[in-house]
Amino acid sequence: MKASRGQMGNFVETNPLKNTTRTIEVPPQRNRVDYLRISLIDRCNFRCQYCMPEGAELDYIRQQDLLTREELLTLLKEVFIPVGFTRFRLTGGEPLIRADVVEIVQAIANLPQTQDLALTTNGFFLAQKAQLLYDAGLRRINISLDSLEAQTFDFLAGTRGTSRWQQVWDGIQEAYRVGFNPLKLNVVVIPGVNDREVLDLAELTIARNWHVRFIEFMPIGNGELFGDCGWIPSEELRQRIRDRWGLTEGQVTGNGPADVFQIPNAKGTVGFISQMSECFCDRCNRMRLSAEGWLRPCLLNETGQINLKTALRQGIPLPDIRQQVAHLLELKPEINYKQRDSGTETGSYSRTMSQIGG
Repeated sequence: MKASRGQMGNFVETNPLKNTTRTIEVPPQRNRVDYLRISLIDRCNFRCQYCMPEGAELDYIRQQDLLTREELLTLLKEVFIPVGFTRFRLTGGEPLIRADVVEIVQAIANLPQTQDLALTTNGFFLAQKAQLLYDAGLRRINISLDSLEAQTFDFLAGTRGTSRWQQVWDGIQEAYRVGFNPLKLNVVVIPGVNDREVLDLAELTIARNWHVRFIEFMPIGNGELFGDCGWIPSEELRQRIRDRWGLTEGQVTGNGPADVFQIPNAKGTVGFISQMSECFCDRCNRMRLSAEGWLRPCLLNETGQINLKTALRQGIPLPDIRQQVAHLLELKPEINYKQRDSGTETGSYSRTMSQIGG
């Protein structure tokens, strides 16, 4: 499948295997691209089915092939910040596995240009590290919580007979006690698995300043995992909540693609990330830096990615690297629409979500 530049900002995408052609309209970019998701490590102590598909061969990065803390900070100070990045999120794998995660948080939080710093975690180590992370300067955190039922949680998390729900719940409680605000809970909704809990999860936002984000399952390379349609449209979930309590536009907005709503008089919000049913490519404001130093402008395809670690270690001058990234920023609105469906096709994506740092 390939895409070529057409007229009036469109792309013409041709699939020679299926002998089909389609025109994809490319609206103007609405958001400034200033948000970088930084994967600190590709390893994880969970094996969530939607992140690490069963049977997937995972070739973990060797320690010496990870970006070092010094290399990461050099890229931030000399490349990313000068071209306009001011908002950063630390991801994995599981970022709390990385031994120097607190030092990395402190270094980025202390950069004068940092306008926002957040971290996404599975929460397993959070009870021990929440205070350390907060003291280092972290204020925003997202915790994966796909179920309030231990058995369902462990099934989705792939914990193979060892229950980890309580440790995650304890981590959430500790993060809340420490003072993380906003505290967000990420829920990947799977029909027939945890969708019956949508109302229970939404109810968490009523009495607490918690922000629950319902995420449509994205079948990157594992489209058969949960059947023909492993995701539920966000509008269907919104209607369930509407029918129970009502739903209004939220007053709190985030830096990402979530559409935010609020149950009347609730302290927190409910958000919906609808990458499958409601394309938001035109307002994508982010790029991704993998743990081994690949800069990727789009989650759904690998067009245009740059190996920044290799460039650094080969001694490429920093102004040259900065120019490459600036050029990729210019191309991003078009790259967003190239082969948008390719990541969902079995075998067409070379990395799992955990390796991307999604």
